[in-house]
Amino acid sequence: MSKKLEAKGREYLLALLQDEQEKNGRISEQFIEQTAKSMGLSISEVYGVATFYHLLSIKPLGRYVIRVCKCVPCYLKNSQLVVDTIQEELGIVPGETTLDSKFSLELTNCIGACDQAPAMLLNHDLYGYLTPAKIEKILETCP
Repeated sequence: MSKKLEAKGREYLLALLQDEQEKNGRISEQFIEQTAKSMGLSISEVYGVATFYHLLSIKPLGRYVIRVCKCVPCYLKNSQLVVDTIQEELGIVPGETTLDSKFSLELTNCIGACDQAPAMLLNHDLYGYLTPAKIEKILETCP
């Protein structure tokens, strides 16, 4: 593959990885290998992109992925209470998935909701100004 085509392919790498994440809940080793081969990239290049972005995952995640912001504005607005409440409700700690694969809990960098701190993402939905009562109601809406 020519250098020009390789550079062009790199433009689409993140979009391909995002699509795979949406379809299968993670980016598998096989997908990384196939993508690298088809784009003329090294496996380490594709793996590097797949593991760099916090919204992508190479490990299986639950149907509902909860990402709690751990940046300073949320921290100052007591994001630890959010994490503690979710841990208590679901029985998991950050980096884990419930036994039924329904929920995964992740800590993440800024989600762009500093004005609504403390905040979290539930899949792609943003929730801000969180309290323990709000978190319980949010989790109850997940079938």
